[in-house]
Amino acid sequence: MNENYKETKHDLERIAFMEKELRYISGIIKQKGREILNSYTITPPQFVALQWLFEHGDMTIGDLSNKMFLAFSTTTDLVDRMEKNEMVVRIREEQDRRVVRIKLLKEGERVIEEVIQKRREYLNTVLEDFTEDESEQFAALLEKLHTNMK
Repeated sequence: MNENYKETKHDLERIAFMEKELRYISGIIKQKGREILNSYTITPPQFVALQWLFEHGDMTIGDLSNKMFLAFSTTTDLVDRMEKNEMVVRIREEQDRRVVRIKLLKEGERVIEEVIQKRREYLNTVLEDFTEDESEQFAALLEKLHTNMK
């Protein structure tokens, strides 16, 4: 911890409050995300996999497993179901036929874009009573929190 930082009872109470609020917010976001996904033929883990592919491009099942903290076999099953629903396709690399990359297809992109848009619409309604300044400050603080957590 920063040596200039002095822990006081007030600081510890504030930290406990923030941790609890973040936990509650995370739970609400997770629940809302599941409600949105109910309209689609994908599960929450499939959505996470599609997001990784959408944001970072093609990757191997091993890479995807590591990013999602899942067993290789679990990720393989996930990819099997997504491939069956024409969201992704497996492509063997020309240079090394043993390497198989997962590629996001148009249907997978469409689902990701729609779900993310619905999530943004939900967040927009939640932030309706924030002023422009509050919204800007909140965004900056979220960015700072995310940066510090990396």
